[in-house]
Amino acid sequence: MAESKSIVKIVFFALVLDLLAFTIPLPLFPRLTAWYLQLDSSPDSLLSKLLWMSRKWRATLLSFSSNTQLSDVGKKEWDVVLLGGAMGSLFSFCQCLISPWLGSLSDKYGRKKVLLATMMGNMLSALIWIQSTSFASFLLSRLVGGLSEGNVQLSTAIISDVTTPSTQSKSLALVGIAFSICFTLGPSLGAYFASQPPPLTPSSASGSGLNIYALPATISLVLLLVETLYLAAKLPETKGWKKSQDKSEEDEKKETKDSQTELTAEERLRKLSLVGRLHGLFLLFFSGAEFTLTFLTYDLFQASNAQNGRLLSYIGILSALLQARHVRPSLSRLGELRVASYGILSCVFALSLLSILPLSSIVSSSRISTIVLYTSATCLSYTSATVVTGLTASAASLVDEQQRGKALGGFRSKGQLGRAVGPLLASSIYWVKGPTVAYATLAGCLVVVYGLARTQVDSKKKGKIE
Repeated sequence: MAESKSIVKIVFFALVLDLLAFTIPLPLFPRLTAWYLQLDSSPDSLLSKLLWMSRKWRATLLSFSSNTQLSDVGKKEWDVVLLGGAMGSLFSFCQCLISPWLGSLSDKYGRKKVLLATMMGNMLSALIWIQSTSFASFLLSRLVGGLSEGNVQLSTAIISDVTTPSTQSKSLALVGIAFSICFTLGPSLGAYFASQPPPLTPSSASGSGLNIYALPATISLVLLLVETLYLAAKLPETKGWKKSQDKSEEDEKKETKDSQTELTAEERLRKLSLVGRLHGLFLLFFSGAEFTLTFLTYDLFQASNAQNGRLLSYIGILSALLQARHVRPSLSRLGELRVASYGILSCVFALSLLSILPLSSIVSSSRISTIVLYTSATCLSYTSATVVTGLTASAASLVDEQQRGKALGGFRSKGQLGRAVGPLLASSIYWVKGPTVAYATLAGCLVVVYGLARTQVDSKKKGKIE
């Protein structure tokens, strides 16, 4: 068992390095866009055309809106934010396309080889960013990164390779903990660099052939390089890992008992498909709520970047604590799908609170509005801690060992498709109908997703009873 635990720790540490490198640039997008506009503000440039399309899209949406209480979103900064969201959607869409292929390659050639190959792509992405003095080259950096990022799904496959059914869920929860830690620390580090005076002026940066944020880009590159060397030195190949040497007598008894109610191959595939759909649908609505949250706080309270940063940090830190102290022991005790369904229900409650936050009786009181906002944030923390972790653990328990990479890649692909479309869908409803209708609609959709999740929980419970 000691060796399996050691591999899980190696994967966790590498994943933290990878996600830190990924999250550092996230808050830099607005300043990067402004810098590229300074370098080339001609109407024929790619960036100018994309901002024009963003402005046109919002103007069209607002022409259908009868909500006069929304802030004036014709400002340039909203165009920049929306363009940043579109770039995030592009990254997720690339992940949607590449994930099943990477998984299939890992089944054929081994997890470690494919993981190290994707790390080469990630480092190439950081190198392009360091030298990108045009928006087109920065966009190329994001495309290369999106098509290369395979750490999360391959980490899930590796952990599933080396753990037994009795320890798998608890070990996979570490992936969620890594996400919570890094999506709290990474953007904070990026925001720190964004708050500092630019190390290079636009003219000197372009003259030196470096990006204005070459320093944070270099930090990302160093993190990726350390991760690659660490994985190359420490991580063994886990495809075909023999678990028998790691099983305790208690594990063997539990697995023998579980085998009595083992699903057929056809039933596993059907259930895996359903869990994948739940994953995609949940992220479709949840990612949209995430993306529009800072729009809401700005519209209602004119929240500064620092205030929004504190709110998001609260969600991330609480989510990490919940995963460590509550989710890890609960997954095996309550069941992965049951824990995930509780998280979806928590999100419904959170979005319902956000939908009433704009009401004059609430927003007019600083004390009441703060309580409502942070109660919602607490519920979102629970959602972040439980749903994706629970669904991923459930999917991992259903896949066949010989095609684990491909199956988990398909599962991740559905989720990334939801992440790609969700922000565009939610922001469209937000601008047309306002925040109350937007969050109420998202909450209503998640009620349906919750019902689907509970159906799977109840069917599993019924199968065990029979």
